[in-house]
Amino acid sequence: MLRWIRQQLGFDPPHQSDTRTVYVANRFPQNGHYIPQRFADNRIISSKYTVWNFVPKNMFEQFRRIANFYFLIIFLVQLMIDTPTSPITSGLPLFFVITVTAIKQGYEDWLRHKADNEVNGAPVFVVRSGSLVQTRSKNIRVGDIVRVAKDETFPVDLVLLSSDRADGTCHITTASLDGETNLKTHFSVPETSVCQSVSQLEALQAVVECQQPEADLYRFVGRITVIQHGEEIVRPLGPENLLLRGARLKNTKEIFGVAVYTGMESKMALNYKCKSQKRSAVEKSMNTFLIIYLVILLFEAILSTILKYAWQAEEKWNEPFYNQKTEQERNSSPILKFISDFLAFLVLYNFIIPISLYVTVEMQKFLGSFFIGWDLDLYHEESDQKAQVNTSDLNEELGQVEYVFTDKTGTLTENEMHFRECSIKGTKYREVNGKLLPEGMTDDSPDGSVAHLIGDEVLFLKAVSLCHTVQISYDQPDLPLGASDPFSHVNGFSSNHMEYYASSPDEKALVEATKRIGVAFTGSRGETMEINTFGKLEKYKLLHLLEFDANRRRMSVILQTPSGGTVLFTKGAESAILPFATSGEIEKTRLHVDEFALKGLRTLVVACRHFSPEEYMDVDKRLTAARTALQQREEKLQEAFDFIERDLQLLGATAVEDKLQDKVQETIEALRLAGIKVWVLTGDKHETAVSVSLSCGHFHRTMNILELLQQRSDNECAEQLRRLARRIKEDHVIQHGLVVDGASLSLALREHEKLFMEVCKNCSAVLCCRMAPLQKAKVVRLLKTSPEKPITLAIGDGANDVSMIQEAHVGIGIMGKEGRQAVRNSDYAIARFKFLAKLLLVHGHFYYIRIATLVQYFFYKNVCFITPQFLYQFFCLFSQQTLYDSVYLTLYNICFTSLPILVYSLFEQLVHPHVLQSKPCLYRDIRKNSLLSFRTFLYWTVLGFCHAFIFFFGSYILMGEDTTLMGNGQMFGNWTFGTLVFTVMVITVTLKIALETHFWTWMHHFVTWGSIAFYFIFSLFYGGIIWPFLHTQDMYFVFVQLLSSGSAWFAIIIIVIICLSPDVFKKVLYRHLQPTSTQKSQQSLSAPPAQALSCMESLCCYQQGQSGCSRLASLLDQMTGHCKAGASNCHTSSRCNRSWSDTETFYSNDRSILTLSPIEGTRC
Repeated sequence: MLRWIRQQLGFDPPHQSDTRTVYVANRFPQNGHYIPQRFADNRIISSKYTVWNFVPKNMFEQFRRIANFYFLIIFLVQLMIDTPTSPITSGLPLFFVITVTAIKQGYEDWLRHKADNEVNGAPVFVVRSGSLVQTRSKNIRVGDIVRVAKDETFPVDLVLLSSDRADGTCHITTASLDGETNLKTHFSVPETSVCQSVSQLEALQAVVECQQPEADLYRFVGRITVIQHGEEIVRPLGPENLLLRGARLKNTKEIFGVAVYTGMESKMALNYKCKSQKRSAVEKSMNTFLIIYLVILLFEAILSTILKYAWQAEEKWNEPFYNQKTEQERNSSPILKFISDFLAFLVLYNFIIPISLYVTVEMQKFLGSFFIGWDLDLYHEESDQKAQVNTSDLNEELGQVEYVFTDKTGTLTENEMHFRECSIKGTKYREVNGKLLPEGMTDDSPDGSVAHLIGDEVLFLKAVSLCHTVQISYDQPDLPLGASDPFSHVNGFSSNHMEYYASSPDEKALVEATKRIGVAFTGSRGETMEINTFGKLEKYKLLHLLEFDANRRRMSVILQTPSGGTVLFTKGAESAILPFATSGEIEKTRLHVDEFALKGLRTLVVACRHFSPEEYMDVDKRLTAARTALQQREEKLQEAFDFIERDLQLLGATAVEDKLQDKVQETIEALRLAGIKVWVLTGDKHETAVSVSLSCGHFHRTMNILELLQQRSDNECAEQLRRLARRIKEDHVIQHGLVVDGASLSLALREHEKLFMEVCKNCSAVLCCRMAPLQKAKVVRLLKTSPEKPITLAIGDGANDVSMIQEAHVGIGIMGKEGRQAVRNSDYAIARFKFLAKLLLVHGHFYYIRIATLVQYFFYKNVCFITPQFLYQFFCLFSQQTLYDSVYLTLYNICFTSLPILVYSLFEQLVHPHVLQSKPCLYRDIRKNSLLSFRTFLYWTVLGFCHAFIFFFGSYILMGEDTTLMGNGQMFGNWTFGTLVFTVMVITVTLKIALETHFWTWMHHFVTWGSIAFYFIFSLFYGGIIWPFLHTQDMYFVFVQLLSSGSAWFAIIIIVIICLSPDVFKKVLYRHLQPTSTQKSQQSLSAPPAQALSCMESLCCYQQGQSGCSRLASLLDQMTGHCKAGASNCHTSSRCNRSWSDTETFYSNDRSILTLSPIEGTRC
């Protein structure tokens, strides 16, 4: 019970040991000294809450937000002291915001619980008490032997014990883990592979020792000790022996495995990565504005408190005859009274902080993110993949990007490899019609390739066809057990019978090429690999596989040849092979590799080494010792690999082509025009990378290319950087490009960061080659933390790009052929690089202007709301009398003014999406958070104060001098005055957002006019009926009385016009005198000059509405000299719609769902 409580609270005790011991079938030692280790159960928990902790945990998370915590404090103050407003005025909006957020998060978590229950309740079969027992997945324990059938997913992380195959192998696919669809072969140790029945498994005595759980999918260190006839046999275990939860069994009838990692300790669960929380620049600005408004609030509360006591210094105001103080009030502490009054004013003015801002922003981000997935222009038909949003918190950040860091392979290129050329023993060859021909020779041999291929060429082809991890799938995967041997296809060998699957496209391209030439890999079975060499079958025994890793940058196989000899074949990057080669045409091959790279081809160098029996015994001993080590296995394996992969005989090099993706050049050019600098970070050699950069437009032919390559010391690197800085200053070239390799980058980042950054910032394009994954992240972090704090975006498709994707402000994964790790760890995912242009230039532009206006409008309307309350105190002796009714205080942000800004923030478009794509320079208008600059924030704040003054004093002038406004001679009271101010305010702030709207749909009309109508209807019902559940009803018949006065109607219209007219004039003058690029584009979208609307008219044109501003527009145009006197551009017969047409030829190809309403003419 105690352990269950600790698990529920998240305090599961950590493991005490670095390794875990798993007794197969839970056969524990019989001696009394053994204490079993405690392991997690097999329940998967992806949910965040439980029934017991939902309320406290959710409340804690919500009240960590400064606005929610602030309103909670205000609510508690209202409960504790006598305040001018009811606690409901703060409590109800707070309750609404908290409840809406809690319901949303609770519903999402309920869906997670539902999915968890389906997984945890899935039926599985385990071996217990000598029989096969069906149970639920959640009941599997560490040590249980689990049976998995074909096409089922593994319910836990299993060490493979046996399969229905005699060699104990099985095929799996890990598409749900890393997206790789190729078949992977996994192995069991020989001692357990013979246990193919339940009775044999029940009798098995074995112990698995392995590392504690870790998230790395491709790392597993362990060993299995099998006791046979009283003798202990120890075998190493690695990733090839581990079947991961979530993977699926293929082409194998059934397997048995022992559970080693269960539940939340499985590798799949550990990869439910909690990504670091990224905060957008808008959110940071929003918090800054919130602090400024808190200062304004404190200032108003302190000033009001001081003025109250200054006013009460006069006896007649301190204790007037009609409001005598009690004895307790006279004797109370002045300090406590001052604090009480200060808190009361704080409560009175607290609505200057917009509590509903956060929930509106959340709704806007959540709902707005659907537009990316719905956009047909971001849908890739060939792969049937649409754009996906993994986090909606960064939508507006897409409109602020200044640097793009992109991978090359699979991101700029297709990652579809085609064999083009090779170099064998210093001679270049190319493939022509399935024949390997030396350079310069034509295809004139009728007998294919056999006639001219000699020993060196054949050995090279054999090395390429054997040194790989390619798997084969046949057309008949469901054959009976006896016919499932892959070699049964060999005698009637045909290329139509099989298909290669590889985790690396390079390997697949090379194996397919050797097959076309005549040396075909026909499959592997256990430790045997077979090739068909020009019709002759050859079997090689696989002795050891030296896996590829990013540090060595090569992979090797050790094989026993048909003649009984031992040979090592290795292939890898030229920098990882050539330094270890001692024989062969090294210099010629190096020259050929450079030539291939200049053509933009991807190169691999192939070598071999022959072992004597004594040498192989030493090699085998070293590898076995390293593989069975439980501590520092990686370091020991690295030492063994370095010992083995030396004294190599160079065989040659291969060159494969990776084609550029569609429209990469246009996309990079569009980003450059938008003011975004593009950096390419790749692991390829610099010649290949430079060639691809030139072909994709990242580097221009006229660009001055600077190089920081092969630097060997700090001083040498610093001197080169200084030379490059001087060249940039001296060369009067418009654009510079920089090429830097990984080794030089390490030196530059070590002690010369500032100098390196100075050079980089003066280059319009930077190419970093030979980069390790962590170096990519370091480069991104270097730019992020520079003094300018630019917004960065990283885009890639492979696992080696995950670090930079997570490091950048915005991470984008490409749904490519290198798995799904980049997609799973990204903020957004797209199918092709070309979609990045629309994602940034259109969606990013729209999201940013929408949320920037939303944030500032919220602060503006709350200044308009509370400032009249502050001014009212000067007329009521700072008695803390409220100007508005409590219901109005409560519903102002929740009902009366919330929907217009929400709809605006979802659908607003300044210009048509096609214009934003065709004119990337418009992206510059919104860079550097320009719409949320302090100047813009000050404008909205001052505007709010000005409108508030007009609301209050306009109403005061109308009613302040005992004016009789009713037909029967009665005068209005203070509640009628407050209601008049509130009515003017609701209409004005609603029309203000209407003036800001450029793209009108039926929804805009509905919420704009509907909000105003709702306010009037609600007020009539609220004040026209005596509600029995209200203790007091100060507003009874007040609103009806107000609307019955013609003077009040006149005042409402005049005050609204006075408030909005200066804003309209400002917009018109700025459009004529200082138009932005966006405003110029809006004007260029208008109809031909004879029928075009002027800027003034465009502000007043609504869907299906006639312009009502012709004379004012004509007058302003005359004043600014834009048209002749008397010119009228708003025709009564024309219909003007605030939208765009899909029927115009310029936009005929647009399939974006952003265009919501078709229209007849584009004139506004």
